[in-house]
Amino acid sequence: MNSYWRPAARARSLGAVSDKLLFRLTKLMNNAMVIVTTQVTTQAGDHRSGCLVGFSTQAGINPPRFLVCLSQTNHTFEVAARAEHLAIHLLSRDATDLAELFGGETDDEVDKFEHCAWHSGPRGMPILDKAAAWLVGETVDRIDFGDHTGYLLQPVDAWFADGAADLIHFADVMTMEPGHDP
Repeated sequence: MNSYWRPAARARSLGAVSDKLLFRLTKLMNNAMVIVTTQVTTQAGDHRSGCLVGFSTQAGINPPRFLVCLSQTNHTFEVAARAEHLAIHLLSRDATDLAELFGGETDDEVDKFEHCAWHSGPRGMPILDKAAAWLVGETVDRIDFGDHTGYLLQPVDAWFADGAADLIHFADVMTMEPGHDP
C-alpha cells in the first residue's frame, strides 16, 4: 500500500473504516456506476430513497473524502438535502436488476425498497444486500454544480465483499431509460 494511505489523526476516528478498505473501495470505484441510498427521519415519518448515480469519485486522501453528485430533478435529491449521511453501493454485474430498479424507476411513483432486499445499516442508512461493496459517509459539504449537487462525504463505515471485481459501469447502463428526466 502507498504511504499516502497512512491515517491522519482525524482519519483514525473513522472506526470501522480501515485505510486498506478505503484503498480497495477507491480502486473499485474507478468508473463504476453506484447506487446512492439515504434515509431521513422526520416528525412526519421515515423517508428513504435511492438512485443510480453516474458521477462519483474519490475527492481526498487525508482526510479521506468521496464526492457523489445527485440530479436535482429526482426524489433522492429531495431526501438527501435533509439527510446527514448517504450510503454509496457498488454493484457487481450479477446485480443488474438493482441498477435497473434504482436507475429506471422513480421514488415519486415506486417504493424501490419494497422490490429488493436491504437492511438498516450504519447511521440508519438503507444498505442493499446484493451490493458488492458499500460506504456510508457523513455529508461534510454540498456543492451546486448546476443540474446536479455534489455531496462531499467523509466515510464513517464501509464493507467490501471478498472477490468483488466485475462491477457495473456506465457502458452497462447507458441504454437504460431513466426513471426521471436528467
